[in-house]
Amino acid sequence: MLQLSFIRGNRQLVIDRLAVKNFDATALVDEIVSLDEQRRNTQKQLDDTLMRSKLIAKDIGILFKSGQRKEGEKKREESIQLKQTAKELEQRMNGLVTALNEKLVELPNLPHESVPPGNTEEDNEVVFEEGNMPVLPENAVPHWELASEYRIIDFDLGSKVTGAGFPFYRGQGARLQRALINFFLDEATHRGYLEYQPPLLINEDSGFGTGQLPDKEGQMYFVGEDKLYLIPTAEVPITNIYRNVILQESDLPVKNVAYSSCFRREAGSYGKDVRGLNRLHQFDKVEIVQIAHPDKSYQVLEEMKDQVAGLLRKLELPFRILKLCGGDISFTSALTYDFEVYSAAQKRWLEVSSVSNFESFQANRMKLRFKNKEGKIHLTHTLNGSALALPRVVAALLENNQKEDGIYIPEALQPYTGFDKIVK
Repeated sequence: MLQLSFIRGNRQLVIDRLAVKNFDATALVDEIVSLDEQRRNTQKQLDDTLMRSKLIAKDIGILFKSGQRKEGEKKREESIQLKQTAKELEQRMNGLVTALNEKLVELPNLPHESVPPGNTEEDNEVVFEEGNMPVLPENAVPHWELASEYRIIDFDLGSKVTGAGFPFYRGQGARLQRALINFFLDEATHRGYLEYQPPLLINEDSGFGTGQLPDKEGQMYFVGEDKLYLIPTAEVPITNIYRNVILQESDLPVKNVAYSSCFRREAGSYGKDVRGLNRLHQFDKVEIVQIAHPDKSYQVLEEMKDQVAGLLRKLELPFRILKLCGGDISFTSALTYDFEVYSAAQKRWLEVSSVSNFESFQANRMKLRFKNKEGKIHLTHTLNGSALALPRVVAALLENNQKEDGIYIPEALQPYTGFDKIVK
């Protein structure tokens, strides 16, 4: 959530920056400024009324003690009227605060100045590319056929037990999943991240804190009886550890990593690009989260970007990094880098990670702050990234490493799998 003081003092800047996200903020910003002005005027009236009421209460006591009963009764009547006025002003204040907050959460985060303009993913800017495209056997097939041939992933069984998008992993497929999770966690902890194993359900306050609510409630699974949501990513519970917390400047940066299953309804997803592991309702992911000093958050973002690149390098996967354009960046993000690996059998790029800086947008929602050396309180910046999401990494590993005698495992992963290739 954008800070109200910033919106009030930078009306045109907010409108211009949000235009990069293809969001016309003019009417909404003006409504926010108007509601804020009404709120401030009402607050002043309320303060003046309460102060007047307090002074009259003193006068009443003095008048009655001095025998001036008639004057005291007049003051008492005035006091009653002031209390009624104060009550009405408080009710008006509450209504204005509610209306103002409802409008504030409709404003997206401002994109960073480097975010390129554009409308769709076609306008994203490729900023880096590395790796050789694999040469596959003539009879190479996509991962969903490999999964069936080698009996390592069962999509039909998942559909039977739960529904489409909930696969079973079996045998070496299950081992590969576990190996990747442990590999990603170890790589993060070696870089100084503290590991958490978070809950898979969150409350509404947590969803609001990181910006999933009220923006993306339609994409989350909801447990109505308990009013809880299945997490779309470990970012949500991990970042909310620090909701309503004041850190010390010396605590920054805070570095956390977590493995979790992730749940997304993916409403409206269909077609050839969602086959197999390309789009699931339940999948595994290792998430890295940092709470950073505002002056250093973009340095932290570059470090996180390099960390994800290092993982893909060790997995020997050709990859590229894209800077998302204004039309493709999320509601909450100020700057996002997407990582894509090349799937040789599908002949297309598959997204496997997003690394984002939210600046103070989430922190303002969560009241996540830090105290500097001078004792002043400031909002932190929050960042997160997939390091990595498993499904499409697995898809690319299976497809790019298929040979006549099996599917070969990258050397860095072999100590975790306990085997160097998947065999029939």
